[in-house]
Amino acid sequence: MSKFSHAKSSPFGSEQGIALLSLAGIGTHLWLRYASAAGGQTYRLSLSASFGPEPEPVFRYGFDAAIALMQFPLISVLVLGGVPLLYRLLAKMLHGDLGADLLAGTSIVTSVWLDEWLAGSLVVLMLSGGAVLETYALRKASSVLEALAKRMPSIAHRKTGEALADVAVEKIQVGDTLVILPHEICPVDGTVLEGTSTMDESYLTGEPYLMSKTAGSPVLSGAINGDAALTVRADKLAADSRYAKIMEVMRASENSRPKIRRLGDRLGASYAPLALAIAAAAWYFSGDVARFLAVLVVATPCPLLIGIPVTLISSISLAAKREIIIKNPAVLENLGLCRTAIFDKTGTLTYGRPSLVAIETDPAFDEREVLALAASLERYSKHPLSGAILKAAEKTALPLRPVEQITERPGQGISGLVSGKKVAITSRKSFIARSPDALARLPEISGGLECIVLVDGRYAATLQFRDEVRADSSSFINHLQPSHLFDRVMLVSGDRESEVRYLAERVGIDHVYSGQSPEQKLALVRAETENAKTVFLGDGINDAPALTAATIGIAFGQNSDITGEAADAVIMDSSLLKVDELFHIGKRMRRIALQSAIGGMVLSTVGMGAAGMGYLSPVAGALAQELIDVIAILNALRAALPPKSLSDF
Repeated sequence: MSKFSHAKSSPFGSEQGIALLSLAGIGTHLWLRYASAAGGQTYRLSLSASFGPEPEPVFRYGFDAAIALMQFPLISVLVLGGVPLLYRLLAKMLHGDLGADLLAGTSIVTSVWLDEWLAGSLVVLMLSGGAVLETYALRKASSVLEALAKRMPSIAHRKTGEALADVAVEKIQVGDTLVILPHEICPVDGTVLEGTSTMDESYLTGEPYLMSKTAGSPVLSGAINGDAALTVRADKLAADSRYAKIMEVMRASENSRPKIRRLGDRLGASYAPLALAIAAAAWYFSGDVARFLAVLVVATPCPLLIGIPVTLISSISLAAKREIIIKNPAVLENLGLCRTAIFDKTGTLTYGRPSLVAIETDPAFDEREVLALAASLERYSKHPLSGAILKAAEKTALPLRPVEQITERPGQGISGLVSGKKVAITSRKSFIARSPDALARLPEISGGLECIVLVDGRYAATLQFRDEVRADSSSFINHLQPSHLFDRVMLVSGDRESEVRYLAERVGIDHVYSGQSPEQKLALVRAETENAKTVFLGDGINDAPALTAATIGIAFGQNSDITGEAADAVIMDSSLLKVDELFHIGKRMRRIALQSAIGGMVLSTVGMGAAGMGYLSPVAGALAQELIDVIAILNALRAALPPKSLSDF
């Protein structure tokens, strides 16, 4: 695969300019040759130089050539288009990168040497055309570090006495009092002094819940505030806060992103020496250097330079129709080679929202009755767990009852009269503080979150919550080894061990790592990537460094621009089915690309044999190569056609 697509040093700025110049030059040549009487006019170019005393100079040089008018457009193509391409090829050779492009470069030089201007111009067109297709396949992604920086606020609201002033975040000092308004992003790590709200910390910690914040609660930089203002004391400088540390880890990860060798480069490394050997043998045994050029022109690896990019573009188009954005086309070439799958927990194998999983009731109360009373009260609450209680009541078709005298105090829970009964929902800590003897009646603390339900002042039940597991997580995980040949499946999360173990047991993952910071995730993914090619799937800002460090990073959902920037592919629809479709699109793309490339190379090898035996001139060889290209491209276009099924679980 040509890597010229990244260079911008040609006189025309890009390979697109060279390709257009080549088309114009070849078209003008053909018009002058076949449709214009002036095309055959010949112009003589003479040059002579000498140095030294007359009449016997020390040095003398003379050049004299007759050039037909119709050749001038081709010479322009070779000078303005071929020379920049050769310069880039030479730079690659000096770095030890000898691939399929070497044949094209050798063909251009040989065509100029033998005055085969048309053959050389056709090679320039092939080479630049392949680069244009690859450039089209590559989607430009802005810097993840830039996206991280843009997400953080540049201004904070500092409170001095009763006055509130906006200051630059970098000027915040430890001990400053700040006000975080509703829906703002917290600028530094700190502690709540006044106010009650919730914060979304899932992007940073992996915890799937909105976390309640009241006086004394810690807050993290980068977390998103809820509906109420908070007064916070700054405990760290902005440069030392959690979000800044993630940026540092991200910067280090970005600088050491794994390099994936492209499919065309791997095939070209074997094909180029074979073609050069055939060309050299044809020249040696025939004594005709034109056969050397004819073989190289036929050998010009357009099935690699054009067939593979067309397959990529077709597969990227198919993926986009399935709500999968491919940011790095090399993903599709190499996805089938990955043998270790690493998953974040929150929002990937789970929905990232709490679900009521158990109701531990006192023997004196009925479970359905307690749930009905709790749901009736919670519909008036903004607590993060209220939605899970209401959903559980809805699933069991429990009717909600009228509620009166509702009160909800920060840190104390909610209470009210439900059908004449005084119902209160509070935390374990608050309940024990009110009733020291209550501890004996409570069940043991389990993983996840919980709340206590009191009816008429008596303990009624403990409601237990966990992050809701996706319905298809288990079947998806269990099909990875037989269907996609993954040898190792891992669960890596910043969440608590009890939560991560619970999920691992539910879905069938043996390799489990909990409580992982972004730095620890990064180190773990790097270590795994040294042993085998890895796929990492995550959806939070804390996953961005790991996404970059993995061989292939897949961002799940649309929750974070940061994650999308760090990833090689983005699953827009939060569905494991779409992840499986990406695996199948990659496997199918690789199969079709290999068919086009290897099939094209086989046909080119037959053509090389014919050219080596003198049956094809250089121009005829170029035309034969174009026919092979058409066959390879037609096969490559199949990748855009959706098959009957793109999933198998």
